Amino acid sequence: MKIYTRTGDAGKTGVIGGRVDKDDVRVEAYGTVDELNCFIGQAMGFLDAERDADLLADLLQIQHETFDCGSDLALLKQELRPYKVTAEMVDQLEAWIDKYDAETPDIQRFILPGGSQASSALHVCRTVCRRAERRVVTLARTQPINEEVRRYLNRLSDLFFTVARVANHRSGHGDVEYIRSAEVFRRKS
Repeated sequence: MKIYTRTGDAGKTGVIGGRVDKDDVRVEAYGTVDELNCFIGQAMGFLDAERDADLLADLLQIQHETFDCGSDLALLKQELRPYKVTAEMVDQLEAWIDKYDAETPDIQRFILPGGSQASSALHVCRTVCRRAERRVVTLARTQPINEEVRRYLNRLSDLFFTVARVANHRSGHGDVEYIRSAEVFRRKS
């Protein structure tokens, strides 16, 4: 199999069910999800294999699931195949958020990306995830999508915030508080 096909030389690309312009809003959406998947892989490289084994396993599962998100976003019509991203996947993200949040100290102020390399990389994942979510919102205004993808990405960015804090906490780095922030978070209950 050759890597290059030359079929995109005229500015079109294949999606599931047809061809669209390479800058089509659908391609922008799943392309940003693909970019997120790359950043997840990079962030995983900064985690400690032993100390962060649980986090690495969860992030690997998330890489598979973000690939599923991209696959669902590349689908022009649901009739062509069932969607891959489900409500249960969103529920799993919420369970992970709760588990990892319980591991971190309370915060009262906004925090800045920083501390450890792993935490900084996970904050990059958070912001790229938010951009992907915005692209999906734009796509959903004009074309049908799997609504679970939008929910998944919204919850996933919350998970990245949480695990960025976990990465700092486990490595002995504190969160970098935004010094001009008032106390905006309530204590965990």
